[in-house]
Amino acid sequence: MRSISILGATGSVGASTLDLIRSNREAWKVKALTANCNVSELAAMAREFSAELAVVADESCLAELREALSGSGIEVASGTQALCDAAAMGADVTLAAIVGCAGLAPTMAAIEQGGTIALANKEALVSAGDVMIASVKKYGATLLPVDSEHNAIFQCLAGDDLANVRWITLTASGGPFRTWTQAQLEQATPDQAVAHPNWDMGAKISVDSATMMNKGLEFIEAHHLFPVGMERLRIIVHPQSVVHSMVEYRDGSTLAQLGPSDMRVPIASTLAWPSRMDTDLEPMDLASIGSLDFEATDEARFPATRLAREAIKKGGAAPAVLNAANEVAVAAFLAGQIGFTRIAAEVERNLETTDEKAPASLEEVLAVDAATRRRAAELLERE
Repeated sequence: MRSISILGATGSVGASTLDLIRSNREAWKVKALTANCNVSELAAMAREFSAELAVVADESCLAELREALSGSGIEVASGTQALCDAAAMGADVTLAAIVGCAGLAPTMAAIEQGGTIALANKEALVSAGDVMIASVKKYGATLLPVDSEHNAIFQCLAGDDLANVRWITLTASGGPFRTWTQAQLEQATPDQAVAHPNWDMGAKISVDSATMMNKGLEFIEAHHLFPVGMERLRIIVHPQSVVHSMVEYRDGSTLAQLGPSDMRVPIASTLAWPSRMDTDLEPMDLASIGSLDFEATDEARFPATRLAREAIKKGGAAPAVLNAANEVAVAAFLAGQIGFTRIAAEVERNLETTDEKAPASLEEVLAVDAATRRRAAELLERE
């Protein structure tokens, strides 16, 4: 039996992970489950899986959680430090699925235990890539990517020497607005943006998919996870979301990982690594899919991928600034404060005004993140 802690248990990735564990109960012991403030769902999960600890990030939700788990024997806690304590419980596998920079400190706490971290938090590597990779090496941790694209690359590489790689290709669905004109994009609503055609995701990630910023963030992640050089990373639009990524080798061979649009596939890969595990997913029927289409990206309509490359080239704190500014802009869009096309425009405006040095520690990353959020919010308020 292996142990697991799930940071962000009530989100889509956390719920999918518990679904896999539910089908393999004899193989797993759940140590800690965390959520922001979804008390009813967190408490139900903690009871079902007999978790040792349940944590809410929002301290105002602690009393409700304590009442919901009264008599269960499950320890409860709240706040940022409690999240880090949960991450540091020494589980065999820690799933890091807290969205945004709120997941940075807990992820680093897990890395410092030297175990296996299944990373589903994009922002961790985007904002703190150099710091995080250095910490992984220092503590001897194993970092396994959960994102479908990076997990696909990981599977295609299968431990091969990166010197043999000619290209790494990330695929993008194109989101719900792939065929929209610029005029249509300017009128896009939050409800339309979160209606992803292939994936069931949270609102923020769905908007990132619609703007293609999701793929920009993944480009930066891949830059850290698979250091082949930015010139050997590329993005291609693949509307069916069947091919999750590809690796072309120097001999001309291309390996691709295919699978359904279901996060249980990459999660199962990380849970069972270096082996495989059964899932109850239906076998892929390529005949019913019929065809697989591929298109070049259009950075005139969707400039987010260009901004991600520019952030890497600019270096310093630029990737962290890009991530923080994007979170502020997406929140403003979801709140109806700005239009859809303003999201990328606001990110670009923040990138143009930053020249901060590269953060050398988690504290410096969080300082850059906080300063960028303040500046981004102030820029929005001036208009």
